[in-house]
Amino acid sequence: NNSLGLRSHPELAAEHARLASEIAQHDADYYQNDAPTISDADYDALRLKLVALERQYPALATAASPSQKVGVAPSSKFAKVQHRVPMLSLGNAFADEDVQEFVARIRRFLNLAADAPLDFTAEPKIDGLSLSLRYENGVLVEAATRGDGAEGENVTANVRVVKDVPQQLTGDV
Repeated sequence: NNSLGLRSHPELAAEHARLASEIAQHDADYYQNDAPTISDADYDALRLKLVALERQYPALATAASPSQKVGVAPSSKFAKVQHRVPMLSLGNAFADEDVQEFVARIRRFLNLAADAPLDFTAEPKIDGLSLSLRYENGVLVEAATRGDGAEGENVTANVRVVKDVPQQLTGDV
């Protein structure tokens, strides 16, 4: 029983709490202060350690764990936007086994046989900003950041000056 294992190893809970605290501080540095203090690779390594610990001891994976959250609370500098559909986060794959696990999850979700053809596209992750763009009658009316996945920041005015974001859609709308 993993919860009994935690009671007999309080250092595991302490290590989990330390990792969660460190990740929370790096999230604030990156998302809210726009001043990251570690590399993306070092941040990913912290999260991998936390997730590995939670896999071994599932009792650690509470709702408060960074592994259960997407993004961070929106900044108070912008108006808030409630997402109509939650904006989730992309996962990382660092090894062949990660990709194989992803493919197996897709096959299970789609109820596909192990030998059924499966096509997908992958690309390197490029650090940037995720946006939800809402158009009404083909006209851009709202742009919001991911925020915590349920609520983001209204950045419509900022996005209106980004050349590559169409202000109006063409074609059948």
